[in-house]
Amino acid sequence: MPEEREPEPRQLSTSGRDPAIRVVLQPKDTNNQGTVFGGIILSYIDLAGAVEVTKHTRQRIVTAGIKEVNFLAPVYIGEVVSFYTKTLRVGRTSITVKVDVESTRGHEAVHVTSAELTFVCIDEQGQPTSIVTY
Repeated sequence: MPEEREPEPRQLSTSGRDPAIRVVLQPKDTNNQGTVFGGIILSYIDLAGAVEVTKHTRQRIVTAGIKEVNFLAPVYIGEVVSFYTKTLRVGRTSITVKVDVESTRGHEAVHVTSAELTFVCIDEQGQPTSIVTY
C-alpha cells in the first residue's frame, strides 16, 4: 500500500517576501462590529515602516506623513496580519516607505490596505538632520 502524504500547504500571495512585522489581533483591538479598528492597523503600519527605515539608519526618526489610506477589506479577531515593507526613496533627511497589509483568512491572503509613509531623521533638538547610512 502506498504511503499517504500530507497535502502541501497553499501558497499565500506573499511572493516569497518576509513581513517587517506580523501580528495576531485580539478582542481589545475591535469595534462593536467585531472588526479591528482602522487606527490599530495604522499604528502597525507606522511601526512596520519604522522597521524598514532601520535597514538604512539607526538615527532617531519621526513619522512626517502618511499618504491616503483606504481600507479594502476588514480584519477580524484572531487573523494573522502581515505588514510588508519596501523602501521607495532615500533622500537627504527623509526616507519614504511603502507598507502593504495582508490578513490571513483561512488559507487565503486578503489585501487589507497599502500606505506610503515618509520618515524624517532628527537630531537631539528635534530638527531634521542628514541621514547617515550604514
